[in-house]
Amino acid sequence: MPSTEMSTSLTYLKGVGPHRASLLASELGLRTFNDLIQHFPFRYIDKTIIYKPNEVTPGPAEIQVRGFISEIKSLGNGPKKRLSVMLTSDNSSIELIWFKGINWVRKSIKIGSEIIAFGRISQFNDRFSISHPELELATSLKMNNFSGLHPVYPSTEKLTASGLNSKGLSKLILELIKNPHRSRLDWIPESIVKSKNWPNRKIALKEMHYPKNSKRLSIARDRLAFEEIFLDQLVFAFKRKSHLTQHSGHLFSKLEPNFNSFYKKILPFNLTNAQKNVIKEIRKNAVTGLHMNRLIQGDVGSGKTLVAFMSILMAIDNGYQAAFMAPTEILAQQHHSSLEPWVKALGLKIGILTGSIKAAARKPLFKDIASGELDILVGTHALIEDPVIFNNLGIAIIDEQHRFGVAQRAKLRKKNNPPPHILVMTATPIPRTLAMSLYGDLDLSIIDELPPGRKPIKTVHRTDHNRLQVWGFIKNQISKGRQVYIVYPLIEESEKLDFKDLMDGYESVTRDFPRPEYQISIVHGRMKAEDKQWEMQRFAKGETQIMVSTTVIEVGVDVANASVMIIENAEKFGLSQLHQLRGRVGRGKEQSYCILLTKDKLSDNGRVRIDTLCETNDGFEIANVDMQLRGPGEVMGTRQSGSLDYKIANILQDGELIEWSRKLAEEIVLDDPHLEKPDYEKLRLRFSEYSRHKIAWGTVA
Repeated sequence: MPSTEMSTSLTYLKGVGPHRASLLASELGLRTFNDLIQHFPFRYIDKTIIYKPNEVTPGPAEIQVRGFISEIKSLGNGPKKRLSVMLTSDNSSIELIWFKGINWVRKSIKIGSEIIAFGRISQFNDRFSISHPELELATSLKMNNFSGLHPVYPSTEKLTASGLNSKGLSKLILELIKNPHRSRLDWIPESIVKSKNWPNRKIALKEMHYPKNSKRLSIARDRLAFEEIFLDQLVFAFKRKSHLTQHSGHLFSKLEPNFNSFYKKILPFNLTNAQKNVIKEIRKNAVTGLHMNRLIQGDVGSGKTLVAFMSILMAIDNGYQAAFMAPTEILAQQHHSSLEPWVKALGLKIGILTGSIKAAARKPLFKDIASGELDILVGTHALIEDPVIFNNLGIAIIDEQHRFGVAQRAKLRKKNNPPPHILVMTATPIPRTLAMSLYGDLDLSIIDELPPGRKPIKTVHRTDHNRLQVWGFIKNQISKGRQVYIVYPLIEESEKLDFKDLMDGYESVTRDFPRPEYQISIVHGRMKAEDKQWEMQRFAKGETQIMVSTTVIEVGVDVANASVMIIENAEKFGLSQLHQLRGRVGRGKEQSYCILLTKDKLSDNGRVRIDTLCETNDGFEIANVDMQLRGPGEVMGTRQSGSLDYKIANILQDGELIEWSRKLAEEIVLDDPHLEKPDYEKLRLRFSEYSRHKIAWGTVA
């Protein structure tokens, strides 16, 4: 049967029909033969182990019990009615109980039948029982060609009511598998299949649904997971090649006078080895004349901004301008303030453009940008507005790039022809395998080392009962000349709740830390930009000792004297956000602290988040835990965006497979960019079909 038949509606599959087809579509999104055959089990039952009634013990695991039906009786009346069946073997029995579907079960069994009951063993008054077990005639084991691990499929209540529970779905899938022609073309190049000793696709699909043993299941799973991963990596490999060949890059051959002067005379500390390596990678891009498209990942405080600035100096030394785009006005102001002393020391000119910059101030700024008088323009999305015309934009830095839309990033690229080199940065650590899967069209650089002299932040968990003790600690730190952040959560994306929570907290803090002994700043999302900036400046100058805030300070606030971060209701924050907030302290020479204040009772996930943050300062380790808790789609905000929707592949578990797939895709694209070799014929057809529908959600442009 040709692969096109796999796109046939499930209505035409034996045992389905219009009603069931409609349910499968609405409940599970299964519409075609191909959808159904890729509806894989979420777990398997080892049905090679069968117990007798006298061998069982209560426990959480579901097991199989074999015996003869010795007694059937109905007990109770009305809502309390139940069916009791005794399963007996070797003079011992176990009770099977049904509270629902009693009439159907009663008709399907009879005394004397030998059956296998599957379920979880419970104990009540020294009697063992199984509630609502799955039943199978013992004789069917001999008839079933798929002995070994048995599949358990995801289903729903509506489907179960129509006979499409796990067992019903299994029958439909078996109908597809039995037909030897019903499978998509085996498109993986034969050379790859042989190198891995993988089965063909038809056998791999069969083993995924009805594996003979765990080893064969593992091999089949790897082969099918590779299919998903490899197609994505091939898309990314072609995108990377396209960036290199279609867009000539600006050539940054000179490192004089600014780069070398800054490095040798102005830089107040030594670069870390990680920073040096990333600068070398950027330099390697910039001297080839090929277009750079690079993602820099670095933990909080790892020195990404410095690396970005030194990249900017490469551009300026070769006669180009630079743009530095940040997602918020606070972060843009922070970058401008950080870069300004270095820029002035080199005799260069820097400007800032945000939404709050008045029209009168914009005119001379636009003029300097267009004439080339301005070397560096820092700003928010205002940088991509039409009036902003660069004289010769050579490099564009995009900070926290995941906060910008694809269209916004693309517009920045179009500010020059040929496009500027693109350097995107994120302080939200992403596990390497996730970065390769989501941002696979970018070259990846990682700064995994903190500058020397930084003391690890001490993180502790306290509950509301410890509030007086925490307040005493704050007063002690302030008496030593330190400053403190107190952050309140954004609750369910509600500004009203957020505002109320903050204001209640602010009133409480002002009572416990009265003026004039203590001065307090407050920052929240409802404030005007200039008011926020004024409050931030007061705190930065040391005029206030306490900053009460919402998460608007999550990024872009750098006050070296702030040594304490208090996070109220910390259980309501995600792991990565907690880590980002913690990163607002620990920027000076003094020991810094993060105190996570929570309610007394925590959910299991809440407990894991709090414990993880207390145990480690490593953002990449935290990112891995976060991804295990929430899944990659939720971590990156792509769950409903059609990205990372792998059916088999697992970003956490398949790191080696992802690395190998990326390397292999790169080699194939370099070796045969049009996939013209005979071994790639089926791959070319499958890739052409796949890439038409693929959206790279992490792509820069």
